[in-house]
Amino acid sequence: MNYRHAFHAGNFADLVKHAALLHLLDVMQADAIPLQIIDTHAGSGLYDLRGPQAQRSGEAQAGVMRMMAATDRPGALDNLVQAVRAANGGSAEPWLYPGSPWLIARALRPGDTYLACEMQPQEHARLAEVVGDRPGVSTLCGDGFSHAANALDPAARNLVLIDPPFEKADDYDRIAVLASEALALAPGTTFLIWLPLKDLETFDAFLRDLEDACEPAPMLVVEARMRALGDPMTMNGCALVLIHPPEGLAPQLQAAAEWVTAGEAGGQARVWSLG
Repeated sequence: MNYRHAFHAGNFADLVKHAALLHLLDVMQADAIPLQIIDTHAGSGLYDLRGPQAQRSGEAQAGVMRMMAATDRPGALDNLVQAVRAANGGSAEPWLYPGSPWLIARALRPGDTYLACEMQPQEHARLAEVVGDRPGVSTLCGDGFSHAANALDPAARNLVLIDPPFEKADDYDRIAVLASEALALAPGTTFLIWLPLKDLETFDAFLRDLEDACEPAPMLVVEARMRALGDPMTMNGCALVLIHPPEGLAPQLQAAAEWVTAGEAGGQARVWSLG
């Protein structure tokens, strides 16, 4: 599998992930303590929804296009709506979709830092163009799984974003290993982990492995199921796992996931605690 996020930019899973990311940043930046953010799989940072890849998949139509045109969207999506408008020069017509690097770089305060890792050279070159000149931002062309733990500052407030392409069979295992290594170095680190929902067996096995690796760290799980989790070859939804989640996030994440899954025949949104 040769993954390129440009095919999927602005889809339902991006809405769930980026709404959660923006709420998480709001909470973690509520005081003056500097925040260090490490992104293991950053992508290119900004996506042209008029490009051939996005047009070919059409996934943005049911995602960001629907969100921007909706009159019934919840307040939990307001931060993301405002960010999409800003990425498009104030227009509500979303021809550009901002990825996590764009959202994070825009939110940084003086003293905050952001390390964006991206393994694919072409994606990294674009990433460096999009956010590389922003204060506090550095980019790295390399394997984020290998670099993230060593980049942590044990004395800082840390946020690690893990959003791999899941094109390799060991991506699930490497998430658990990285989380365990990072928590050993910086025990208070907060993680935001994104993963596809395909079948229950894979999802449950991952959660068990992650819980074993990170015990006793508390976790919050967000599920946005678009259909029943029966076919391991199909992306039937998405999930987020937050390790050391700040208090007060669950209602916003539930509202965002409920809106994204509304109208789907097998749609279901769940937010629950683990550990």
